[in-house]
Amino acid sequence: MLEDPRTERVTGDHTAGIHRRADDVDAEQHPEKYREEPVPEAYCWSGLTSGNGSRALWLLLLPFMVVNIAHWMRPSVEVPARSRAVRVHGLLVRLVALSLTVLLVAAACEVALDLAAWQCAGSELCAARRDWLGFLAPEDGNWWGQPGRRLALAALVPTALTGLLWWLSHRTWSAYESQPPPAHEAVTENDPEAGARPALCLPGFWYGRRLVARLRAAHTAAGFLTVAAALAAAATRHDRKPGGSPWLDAAGWAVEVALVAAGAFVVWVVCARGRSESAPDDRLDRAVVRFLPGAALALLALTALHAAWSRPGWTSGGLLPGDEAFGVIALAQGALVIALAVVGRRMHRAAPDPRAALRGYRAAAVAMLACALGGVMSGGVAQRVADWLDGPGTPGMDDGWITGPPVVLSWQAAVIPVMLFALVVLAAYFAGQTWRVRREEIRKVRASHPGEPEDSSRTGRIAGTTARARLTDCAPWFVGVTALFTVLLGGAAVAGAWLSSEVPGRAADGTTGVVEALATTTQAVGSWLMGLGFILFIAGGRRAYKDASARRTIGILWDVGTFWPRAAHPFAPPCYAERAVPDLSWRMDTWTRLTGGRLVISGHSQGSVLAAAAVWQLDPGTRRRVALLTYGSPLERLYGRWFPAYFGPGPLHALHSEIHCWRNLWRETDPIGGPVLLPGAACDAEAHEHDVDRGPLRDPLEYGRTLLHPLPAPILGHSEYQADPVFAEERAGLLERLPEVPRQRATARLGGARPPGAGTAAAGSAGPGTAGRPGPPGGPADQESSGRSSG
Repeated sequence: MLEDPRTERVTGDHTAGIHRRADDVDAEQHPEKYREEPVPEAYCWSGLTSGNGSRALWLLLLPFMVVNIAHWMRPSVEVPARSRAVRVHGLLVRLVALSLTVLLVAAACEVALDLAAWQCAGSELCAARRDWLGFLAPEDGNWWGQPGRRLALAALVPTALTGLLWWLSHRTWSAYESQPPPAHEAVTENDPEAGARPALCLPGFWYGRRLVARLRAAHTAAGFLTVAAALAAAATRHDRKPGGSPWLDAAGWAVEVALVAAGAFVVWVVCARGRSESAPDDRLDRAVVRFLPGAALALLALTALHAAWSRPGWTSGGLLPGDEAFGVIALAQGALVIALAVVGRRMHRAAPDPRAALRGYRAAAVAMLACALGGVMSGGVAQRVADWLDGPGTPGMDDGWITGPPVVLSWQAAVIPVMLFALVVLAAYFAGQTWRVRREEIRKVRASHPGEPEDSSRTGRIAGTTARARLTDCAPWFVGVTALFTVLLGGAAVAGAWLSSEVPGRAADGTTGVVEALATTTQAVGSWLMGLGFILFIAGGRRAYKDASARRTIGILWDVGTFWPRAAHPFAPPCYAERAVPDLSWRMDTWTRLTGGRLVISGHSQGSVLAAAAVWQLDPGTRRRVALLTYGSPLERLYGRWFPAYFGPGPLHALHSEIHCWRNLWRETDPIGGPVLLPGAACDAEAHEHDVDRGPLRDPLEYGRTLLHPLPAPILGHSEYQADPVFAEERAGLLERLPEVPRQRATARLGGARPPGAGTAAAGSAGPGTAGRPGPPGGPADQESSGRSSG
C-alpha cells in the first residue's frame, strides 16, 4: 500500500504516520460512503529506526542496547509487581549496565590519557614522530610538559564523550519517552488483579520518562567520575612517594574520599528505583536529574586542577597508574552476571516454562554477551591506537616506543581465537543437522505434488529454504556457548594478567615451544581480531550513514533491539515503541469513538508485535471490537521464548481471550515467523471451529507451472504473505465475524471525545493496523479501517 502513488499521509509526521489512499482521506467526515467496503490504512514507523543517516552511529551503542534487552528476559512469575526476585533481577541488570558505561569511558581514558598523553607524549621518540603531540613533550620550560597537565588536557576527550552521550540521551528522551499514552485507569499495588494482568496492559508500561531521566543522570555522573578517578590515581600515586608534597597528598586524600562518596551515591541512585508501570509517572527526581551530573562535573574539574598543579620532577613512564581498573571491571561484571544467572534460575524453577530459551539463564547470557561486545570494542580501539602510535614497533616489546595498553586487554584478546574456534565447531554441527533436515524435506516436497513432473533443482531449493529457516531455533545454543566461554575465558584472562603481569607471549617464555608459539599466536591473532571488530563497527556505521539501503538493513536489527523501553541503560538507542504504541493506540481509540466502527488490525513480522502491544493498551470495551490478523509473526517463536514474562503462554492466552478474533498465518519456509501455539478458538464462543494458527501455508504457491501460475512461483519465505489467497480469505472472515453494532449517528470529530450518550455506528469495519519498512523483520503490517461502519 505504501508504494501506491495515490497514498497520502492523513495524520502523523515524516517520522511516523498514518497513510491512506487519496480516495479515502475523507472517511471520517463522510463515513456513509464507506459502509460497504473497508478503508485500508497503513501505519509507517520506519523513520523511528532507520531515519536519517546519523542513526547509523547507534551501532556504537550496541553493547548498551544488548544489556537493555537482558532486562526484559526475566522468567515469568505469578505476581510480578510484588516479587522480590523481579526487583533483584532488574537491579542486577542495571548494575551490569552501569559497568558498561564505566568500561566505555575507561576505554576513552585509556586512549586519551594513557596511550596519548602519558606514554606517547612522555616518550621523546613517540612525541617527535607525532607532530600533534609535540606541544606536550616534556622539554625544559614547556608548561604542558608536566604529566599532570598533559593528563588534565587529555581528560577533555572522555569528558566530551560523556557529555555527548548525555545530550543524545536527553534529545531522544524528549522525543520518545515523553510521548503520553492514552488515558487509562491507574493500577495500584494493592489491586488484587494487578499481578494477574499482563504487564503490557499496564498504563505506564510505554512511558518511562522518570526512570530514563534518573538513569541518565546517574550514568552521566558515573562517566565524569571515571575520568576523575583516572586523573586522581596518577596524581595521588606520585604524591605518596618519598619526597612528595604533604599538602598535595592531603588534597589527594580529600579528592579520593569525595570520589568514593560520589560513586556510592551514583550506585544508590541506580539501585533505589526501578520502573513504575502501574500509571504514567510524570514526576521527575529533579534533585538527582539536575544536580548529580553537575556535581560530578564540578568534582572532575577540581580533580583536574589538583592533577595539573605543579610537581617538579614528575615524569611519566610505563603504564598510567590505575591500569588494573579493566581487570576489576571484568571481575565485577562476571560476578554480577553469575548472580543474575542464579536469580533467573530460581525464578524459572518456581514457574517452569519448557518453551523458554536457555531456561532461566537468558538474561545472564545476554548480559554477558553485552559485556563481551563492550570488551571487544574498548579493547579493539586501545589495541589499534597503540599500534598506530607506536609506528613500526610493537607496543610493550623492546622495539616499541610505548608500553602499550594494559596487560589484561592483551590477555582478553588472546582468548578470542579460542572462543571463535568453539563457535565454528558449533556452527559446523548445526550445518550438518541442516543438511540432514534438507534430505528429509526433499522427500516431503516430492510427496507434496503427486502427478507433476519432478524438478530436482526446484525441490532442492524448497527443501533447503525450509531447512535453513529452522536455524533460527538454534540461536540459544550460540548465545549460551558464547556467554559460557566469555565467563570462563574472561576469568582466566584476568587471572593470567594479574599473576604474570606480562602479556601472554612473554608470560609463556621458558615454557615448551608449542605452548610459547600458541601463546604468541593467539595474542597476535586476538589483537588483530579485536581491532578488526571495532573497525567493522566503524565501517558499518560509515556505510549506513551514506547508504540508505544499508541503513534499512541496520534498521531491521534495531526493530528488535529497540522495541523495549530503556529500563537498564539510558544511553541505549531509544525505544521506538514508546512512540509507535501510543500512536497506534490513539488511532484505534479515536477511530472507534468517532465512527463506532470495529477494527481488523493486521501486522507482519515486527509489526505484529507492535499490533499486539497496541491492542493491549486499549480499554476492554474497545479491545472486544478488535480482530487481530498476524502473519510472519515472531510473537511466540522469538518473543515468547526469549521474553516469556511479556509474551509467554500466559500473556498471549490473555490477549487471545480479550480480543474478539485472532488469526495467525505462518510458513515453514519463514525463518522469523511461526505459530503462536494457542489452544482453543480464534474467535468468540460461537466460533469454535476456527483455530488461531492457520498453517503451514503452501510455499511456493505452486510447485510447477499451472494455468494460474504459468511462470514458476517464487519461494516467499518471510515476505509477501498478502500474495497468498489465504490472506484475503482470512481478513474477510475476521471482518465478517466481528459483532454488529447498532447504527447511530456519531457526532465526534477525530481526536475529540464523543458526547455522552452518542452511540456507535454500524459495523464490520476493519481499523488501524501497523506498517513498517518493506522486508523482514519490520516489514509492512497492513491496517484496514472502518469500512461499513460509521455513523
